[in-house]
Amino acid sequence: MFTPSVTRAAAAGRWIYPTPAGLYVAPGDFFIDPVRAVDRAVVTHGHSDHARGGHAHVLATPATLAIMEQRLGRSAGTVRQPLDCGDTLTVCGVRVRLAPAGHVLGSAQVVVEHAGARVVVSGDYKRRPDPTCAPFEPVPCDVFVTEATFALPVFRHPPEGEEIGRLLHSLALFPERSHVVSVYALGKCQRVIALLRAAGYDHPIYLHSALEPLCALYTRFGVDLGDLRPVVGADAAALKGAVVMVSGSGGGGWAAALSDPVLAVASGWVRVRQWARQRGAELPLVISDHADWDELTATLAELSPAEVWITHGRDDALSHQAARMGIRARALALVGRGGEGEEGE
Repeated sequence: MFTPSVTRAAAAGRWIYPTPAGLYVAPGDFFIDPVRAVDRAVVTHGHSDHARGGHAHVLATPATLAIMEQRLGRSAGTVRQPLDCGDTLTVCGVRVRLAPAGHVLGSAQVVVEHAGARVVVSGDYKRRPDPTCAPFEPVPCDVFVTEATFALPVFRHPPEGEEIGRLLHSLALFPERSHVVSVYALGKCQRVIALLRAAGYDHPIYLHSALEPLCALYTRFGVDLGDLRPVVGADAAALKGAVVMVSGSGGGGWAAALSDPVLAVASGWVRVRQWARQRGAELPLVISDHADWDELTATLAELSPAEVWITHGRDDALSHQAARMGIRARALALVGRGGEGEEGE
């Protein structure tokens, strides 16, 4: 049984630490989610605020490497080494293991062990079930490195089934109106589709062209998304009362074929009314791929690490809560990190 140690946590800060390029593991000479091109990078997941181009060597899960290759092409890394979750690799005396993060397809926490200390770098994560990716795996550790995107008590996400129920209710209430659902292309799009399928919605779902490649990649990795069709070229009769998934505001000539569309926006940020209004959301759906306040604090309570390091987000509130729990907190303030609705969602 692993017991976190204050002494080991303090020592870990001498061999893993933030730099302008990102979080650096000195004895292994590699970075985790670096924000600039480096020689050796371990990447937690495929969102562009974590998966940058230009690295010489990249270690990540097979799904994350596939996502990077699709999004970055040749810039995805000169040498790309896959590592499945659960497998271990030793790099210059540093043990590296990946554990599921529950964020998006292929997302992983990076478990690094050196000189008896264990540090877990979560990347982005959530604790709720998601039919499109493996669930978060709690890993006991001396230092837990966490995000804090929604680290304020106001951010308590409702059950996603309730939000999908609201979308289905609107479809039933307005059967003549197309429902345009604005989503982030990686993760949110596929999760909303899978949740609709799980709720019994078996009609064709139409995709903006920007969403088609990643949906095809998810299908290739065994995620069944049902009948998906391109919205471009679809006639007005087919789109009447249909669900149309778009990235951002979508738009294009095909939009003229929509029948008095209802604009739904799926994001944790729609909890902030001004944010939702600015995006013209008639139907805001609080569906997030990040842990909310309760999930963040419950994770700290479950792991009870000696120290928690906070990469980005509302670090002040989470630091205060950690202190109340008897956990020493440190804000890393890593540059180049986004949240939901930005590149990191």
